[in-house]
Amino acid sequence: MLDKNTIAQDYKKIQENIVNSLTALDGGALFEEENWERPGGGGGRSKVLLNGALIEKGGVNFSAVYGKLPDAVKKAFKTDQEEFFATGVSIVLHPHNPWVPIIHMNIRYFEMQAEHETLQWFGGGIDVTPHYVIPKQAQAFHQHLKGVCDQSHVNFYPKFKKWADDYFFIKHRNETRGIGGIFYDRLTPMNTELNWQQLFDFSKAVGNSFVPIYTQLANANREKHFTLDEKQWQLQRRSRYAEFNLVYDSGTKFGLETDGRIESILMSMPPVASWVYDYKAQPNSLEEETLNWLKKGVDWV
Repeated sequence: MLDKNTIAQDYKKIQENIVNSLTALDGGALFEEENWERPGGGGGRSKVLLNGALIEKGGVNFSAVYGKLPDAVKKAFKTDQEEFFATGVSIVLHPHNPWVPIIHMNIRYFEMQAEHETLQWFGGGIDVTPHYVIPKQAQAFHQHLKGVCDQSHVNFYPKFKKWADDYFFIKHRNETRGIGGIFYDRLTPMNTELNWQQLFDFSKAVGNSFVPIYTQLANANREKHFTLDEKQWQLQRRSRYAEFNLVYDSGTKFGLETDGRIESILMSMPPVASWVYDYKAQPNSLEEETLNWLKKGVDWV
């Protein structure tokens, strides 16, 4: 049995390593740190960067919260257990340059306690939302994730890739949020063939994959020239990102229903977005090409 405090401390170290690496990569601003407490128990540490050289808005959040499980969450989880503990690291970065993609990562551990039983699991994932899809970079991103997954279980990447396609899907737009990645939830030894330590190691491996993945994507695109029209397209794509996070994202819902810190929960929202009425991409344009990639089941590897 893993110790939840050990998990939380290791997640906090991952947050620190990512913040230090992103500070160096951005080169134009420092993260602001805010420690906060949750009224019902626990708290977290939010690290936010605004108006850097690379990142327009980004957050690297850590939390470890506990207490009474709200009725709404009980209903969603179909449980009558009373006490919960949740810890994790969550990241969203919105860059200035529309050729640099939005990136999201989350690793988390959750447990519920009743009088004679403890239910626990790991969840998380990482996905990329390019404003302009560049196939070679999408392939490299997915190949990196496959390598991370294969170190733990050969079935993880195909299973979690499909899970991401299905999860990061904007139903009312009939399009994926981006090029996907991996997504997983409620991983236990019973459904993975791994023991608890191996699952924890996999969770940390996903967290530690963030820096090399984003460094490669950022450095490949951050110096590219962009036009005002391409900037407007970025704002349009950000609006779709916002729609997903507010309508479908389970982490946003969980945070709001457990009295989490609002600023940390909504850290994922873009600083500026645009909803152009009935926008239509020009035929044979790069924008139309990107829209054609936003579908489930693309075989990137």
